[in-house]
Amino acid sequence: MAEERKSGFRHIIPLQIRFNDVDKFGHVNNTIYFQFYDTAKTDYFANVCEGVDWERIAIVVVKIEAEFLAQIKGDSRIAGRTRVVRIGTKSFQLEQDVIDVDTQEVKSRCMSVMVLYDLEHQQAIPLPDEWRRAITSYDGLE
Repeated sequence: MAEERKSGFRHIIPLQIRFNDVDKFGHVNNTIYFQFYDTAKTDYFANVCEGVDWERIAIVVVKIEAEFLAQIKGDSRIAGRTRVVRIGTKSFQLEQDVIDVDTQEVKSRCMSVMVLYDLEHQQAIPLPDEWRRAITSYDGLE
């Protein structure tokens, strides 16, 4: 709990390392980190923005950058942290990281720009006010 306050992340989810995530060098392959980030952000939105109609609306990545700071071994205990750091009209910026649960060491960082997308009309749409309020309240944005 103290680490949550210190880091500024409220949303933290344990992540599972699967057998096939580990390469012949004994560490998690860097392509798998993006699956970790997807798992964490899916859980974030399921918990923060309730009642989303995922048959009608999608959240689409339009830009993503990752920094790999330290390797993750196959037997590591890790978690993903997610927060929204900026909200625009149709887009928002996510900050995420993968940490070692035991040491709190940040293993990787990710910044992404996401847009809300109307699947029926095939276009970006503004964030609903209820999403904006929920995210702002949850992550303490101004």
